[in-house]
Amino acid sequence: MTPEVAINFRERAYSLLQADAEKIVKLIQVQMDHLTMPQCPLYEEVLDTQMFGLSREIDFAVRLGLVDEKDGKAILDRLERELSALHEACTKKKKK
Repeated sequence: MTPEVAINFRERAYSLLQADAEKIVKLIQVQMDHLTMPQCPLYEEVLDTQMFGLSREIDFAVRLGLVDEKDGKAILDRLERELSALHEACTKKKKK
């Protein structure tokens, strides 16, 4: 494999992981926007499942050498911060 092809695969893998992460961010944002609605455990289960799936994708890409481990961790860290904000907002709402 030529270096150009390897770089293209790495860029494509990172781009796909970012796109999947953005889908999860949108799910989180929808939940944040609708905090006035009753909490839906099924929705939270979907988020957890999506996060787990993305972590497996990242692990696979790292093992193939397509994504640096630190970059994969950065994607997950960002999503975990978003989820923490969601849980914090839900907790504050429940206390009111």
